[in-house]
Amino acid sequence: MPRIGLAEVTTIKKITITDVAQQAGVSVTTVSLVLSGKGRISPTTVARVNQAIERLGYVRNRQAATLRGGESGVIGLILRDICEPFYAEMTAGLSEVLEAHGKVLFLTQSGRDGKGLMRCFDTLLEHGVDGIVLAGGVRLAEGLKEKAAEQGVPLVCAARSNGLEGVDVVRPDNMQAAKIATEFLIKRGHSQIAYLGGESSSLTRAERLGGFCSTLVQYGLPFRSDWIIECDCHQRSAAEAAEHLLRQHPNISALVCHKASVALGAYFGIVRSGRSIGSEGVDTYYGQQVALIGFGDVPEAELTEPPLTLVSSSAREVGRSAASRLLQRITDAGLPPQNVILPPMLIKRGSA
Repeated sequence: MPRIGLAEVTTIKKITITDVAQQAGVSVTTVSLVLSGKGRISPTTVARVNQAIERLGYVRNRQAATLRGGESGVIGLILRDICEPFYAEMTAGLSEVLEAHGKVLFLTQSGRDGKGLMRCFDTLLEHGVDGIVLAGGVRLAEGLKEKAAEQGVPLVCAARSNGLEGVDVVRPDNMQAAKIATEFLIKRGHSQIAYLGGESSSLTRAERLGGFCSTLVQYGLPFRSDWIIECDCHQRSAAEAAEHLLRQHPNISALVCHKASVALGAYFGIVRSGRSIGSEGVDTYYGQQVALIGFGDVPEAELTEPPLTLVSSSAREVGRSAASRLLQRITDAGLPPQNVILPPMLIKRGSA
């Protein structure tokens, strides 16, 4: 028997559902519908897909087979960036509940701008997931709800702000969180309060600003547009923005910060502006103290002096609730959509 040299050995490429779609000249979703036997696909298209499958030698995997009559035990998750603290914590809560029910989480990232959302969605369909959790980035989700319905794949949004219309959403109460934060400062004697952080395109920021401004008005306090400052959520940017704001407007005595990371950055900005962090109400003698309060929670908040006060809507609980709702929808697809809003909680540590 002749020996085969290393140079003669070739790697056999695994044929994927994407290859089949390209060969047949249809979308990945269409191929998946043909494999599952679902949807309204014309006999001509079905024949073309099956011909492509035979021509390429595509193996109909276990996940595709489960679509025809059972569950795969896999739940898909699409988020923009796992490094985002809120969504990292949310993912942990989601996984806790799913694992307790014998499910496995298949995590995908669509990127910070969310442009890979549909690619992630098609990948999850290819693997025959039982349901999908969409964590944020819904602005680029046009057509996703309809595709999920065509496939018979339940969809739940777990987000900081609004989700997709007609789809279950689990989210924190951003407006109420801002009301709690602002009222907390006002009741400690502050009347010159600014809002720091976030970008104008953020729905979460818009909701928090709504709560911030309405609370100022409720207590008869004016709000100034030049005291509402945009910046990204990196600590360096927040420090620079806080320092600049306080040097321009030294009468500001308190900052409501868009995220915990913004509050941490603002902490250093306050120090760099020559002022200190207030721990008990307003410093009426020199007016040198500035109170801080932010949204979310991070371990580093306990390391500042004094520790940061925060208003938190438990991201882990958002994940748990989203998992529970998705499991319900897998069992009963006819359930009406729900908008689950989780209440915030004040974590008082002493920096406001």
